[in-house]
Amino acid sequence: MAFCPELRTHSQKVCSLYKRAMRTIESYYVVRHVIRYHQVHLRSEFDKNKCIKDAKEQRRLLWVGLHELFMKQNPLMVAKFARSYGICAGVAPERVVTPPDWILDYWHPLEKAHFPDYFKRREQRKCEYIQLWHKGLLR
Repeated sequence: MAFCPELRTHSQKVCSLYKRAMRTIESYYVVRHVIRYHQVHLRSEFDKNKCIKDAKEQRRLLWVGLHELFMKQNPLMVAKFARSYGICAGVAPERVVTPPDWILDYWHPLEKAHFPDYFKRREQRKCEYIQLWHKGLLR
């Protein structure tokens, strides 16, 4: 799933900001009741501004929130999720490797015998691909 900030609504951006701010709070504190105190305070800050209807003011508040989050981010932020990507990647991104197609060419004939229909169709498609390559349609 690609990240496209221009295709997200304002409410999605605010929810993302809220969630990242919550995770930042969790990264700074260890004691659960201290974390909860700061999270409740953060929620009250968001609730104070939820009734604002002016789009310009909403964008300004979002920018202020993003700037404040950037200024308060934890330099040692710990990834909480196994498959998270980005600067604080988790412990298992890209752990499930999809092997390339050419690996199947090195299977033993006895292994290929378990899937005769698949390998018959695969050989036909490889021949068609090679013919298209020689015609210059795949360059």
